[in-house]
Parts: sequence; C-alpha cells; structure tokens
Amino acid sequence: QVQLVESGGGLAQPGGSLELSCSVSGTFTTMRWFRQAPGKHREFVGLVKGGGTPTYARSVEGRFTISSDKAKNTGYLQMNNLKLEDTAIYYCNVDADWGQGVQVTVSS
Repeated sequence: QVQLVESGGGLAQPGGSLELSCSVSGTFTTMRWFRQAPGKHREFVGLVKGGGTPTYARSVEGRFTISSDKAKNTGYLQMNNLKLEDTAIYYCNVDADWGQGVQVTVSS
C-alpha cells in the first residue's frame, strides 16, 4: 500500500494548459489517471507503465501527456488545449491506491 498526494489543477480558460502531479510514497510501475465530472461516472484518462509509451483515452489523445519521474516517485499529467468538457476532478491511481483528487475547471 502506498500513499498518493496530488497537486496542481485549478482554473484555466479554454485552450489553456494545466499540469497535475501525483507524488507516491513508494515505487510504482504503472500509474493511471482518471477523472469524474459532475453527475458522471469516473472515466479513464490514461496510463503510463514503466518506461513504455503512455496510453490515452480518445477524448484526450493529442492534448494530454502522461509521464513519470521514477527518481522522484512522481507522475505527471500535462493537459494542453483544455476544453470545457475537461472540467472534472482528476485522480491518480497506483494499484489499489488513489490520490485525493484535484479539481480542474475549464471556463471562459
């Protein structure tokens, strides 16, 4: 079991950028990112496994970039060209453990 602490997020305008970080208390191989918009189910955003190529949901591919820094036990979610529909609470996940969630709001 590990602890995950998220940071980043906030308010951005459409077309803007934000970066989320997820600091993990131990080592990890695979980090997944999810999001949950108001009134909707939690949905998969993407994942990075080891040193492999990240995988993305179709809705964010080409706009979001997932990466990790093993030396810092930290994962990142870089979000570019944000859209109104990206507004949600974002969660990082390692195995059975979850971050606390951070709010991302895209609004003009």
